[in-house]
Amino acid sequence: MIVLGVILLIVGFLTGISIVWSIGIALVVIGAVLAVLGRAGTKVAGRSHWY
Repeated sequence: MIVLGVILLIVGFLTGISIVWSIGIALVVIGAVLAVLGRAGTKVAGRSHWY
């Protein structure tokens, strides 16, 4: 999710499309929060592991 967010950030910056830029920021933030929660051992959405 973080990688997709970074790709959208780059595409949005290069093309000047603000909605793509905004979606990219949201994906990076959500991905970072989920990564931190996963590393801390906290269950995310009731599941302790995602495969």
